[in-house]
Amino acid sequence: MRLQGWEWIIILAIVLLLWGAPKLPALAKSAAQSMRIFRKEMGGSQEAKTEAKTEAPKATESEKQQD
Repeated sequence: MRLQGWEWIIILAIVLLLWGAPKLPALAKSAAQSMRIFRKEMGGSQEAKTEAKTEAPKATESEKQQD
């Protein structure tokens, strides 16, 4: 069930009535900032996984040197 062009126009009109035109730019800005933060955190979790994989062998090597 795909929305047709006129249905999108009705939805947009309802959004404009509910939030008002002046608030929409602020809403879009906050949504964009949230997406940037989310992407940054997702990238950070991947970097943390990579760091954890590379740090584990280093820890075992240092333990071997201490023995």
